[in-house]
Amino acid sequence: MQDRLRSGRWAIAAMIAVAIAISYLDRQTLPWAIKHIEADIPIGNQTKAFLDSAFLATYGLMYLGGGWLLDRVGTRIGFLAIMLFWSLACASHGLAGGIAALAASRLLLGMGEGGSFPAATRAIAEWFAPAQRAAAMGLVNAGTAVGAVLAPPLIAGILAHGGWLGLAGWRWVFFVTGGFGLAWSLWWWLTYRQPSPTPAEPSQDAAPGIAQLLAHREVRAIVLAKFLSDGAWYFYLFWLPKYLFEAHHFDLKQAATIGWIPYAASGVGSLCGGFLSSRLLASDYSLNAARKIALGLSAACMPWVMLAPAMTSVGAVIAIFSLAFFGQQSWSTLVMTLPTDLAPRSALGRLAGLVGLGGAFGGIVMGQAAGWALDAGSGYGPVLTVAALLHLIAFALICLAMPRIAPLTFTRKDLP
Repeated sequence: MQDRLRSGRWAIAAMIAVAIAISYLDRQTLPWAIKHIEADIPIGNQTKAFLDSAFLATYGLMYLGGGWLLDRVGTRIGFLAIMLFWSLACASHGLAGGIAALAASRLLLGMGEGGSFPAATRAIAEWFAPAQRAAAMGLVNAGTAVGAVLAPPLIAGILAHGGWLGLAGWRWVFFVTGGFGLAWSLWWWLTYRQPSPTPAEPSQDAAPGIAQLLAHREVRAIVLAKFLSDGAWYFYLFWLPKYLFEAHHFDLKQAATIGWIPYAASGVGSLCGGFLSSRLLASDYSLNAARKIALGLSAACMPWVMLAPAMTSVGAVIAIFSLAFFGQQSWSTLVMTLPTDLAPRSALGRLAGLVGLGGAFGGIVMGQAAGWALDAGSGYGPVLTVAALLHLIAFALICLAMPRIAPLTFTRKDLP
């Protein structure tokens, strides 16, 4: 019976990982198809930054709103509504006739996808004990890599062989990827059931609100750390294809052949970060040490990306970005696990939403700065140098603001 329950937990984690894979596939459609979209809709650096910001603005806000929704309606119904919404929003890109329509679709996509990680965090907290959560979240976060790895060859294939029914191939990229999410929604509805509360971690009717959460410096530190580190991550995620096309003269064939490698490395990082932290806990390290050792090693992978502009070998460039992607997603797995270490289950949606909101707005700031700098002629070197340092600053912030990682204490006046 215990073995069946254990295998059922990991099957649920795998199903959630598939949802996260679809979300990253959906958000990679625009970056990888952008050269083909530009044949119909001209898009400059600042316009691209605007489209990325449109996605991230509603993504961040709905990250918070999605957490609130999940705390109200539960994981099963909440995740279903979120996935249906963003899948239809993804497909709507294929109907766009200009920048305004593309921006509207990006806003809607961000609104839907903003609930994905709060839903994932809540489901993991429902099914896994604290000692297993980092490893389970690592599996879920590895879905980001699967979606991103699939994006270059899948999108290249659709672009090369699309054009059905008289529509441009890039439009079918969005129709096909949106369809994946609709199929997953049916799978989720037929499969997922929420577990009963355990005696060790009962459900709570009352939960601390956003103001009460932000009153704790630990929460503020995680939100700001996510702001910094996700600023770098979203720049890599949304701008790497354009950087490879422009600075290293990639074509669609190269994008399909080797453009997926950094994203594959990010998946390995997701698994390694969660596994290392869980392994350290199993080896009698404290929760504080297990999380911070893994976070520090992850952050140490990031500064090397500032060397990329000096590289003339495509292989060296891919290797440097692969190391950065590995470190980023190892880091991300651990930062997404921290809310489960700090807050009761009833507040996890809100806390995960706050953390995601910080990350999304970090992406907006970094993306806008990158678009302005590139249009001003500075090149990619200064932008990559700033991005390379943000994880180290975020790690220092966590260490200073959180001398010891432990559950937060809420008094009765903190509860509604």
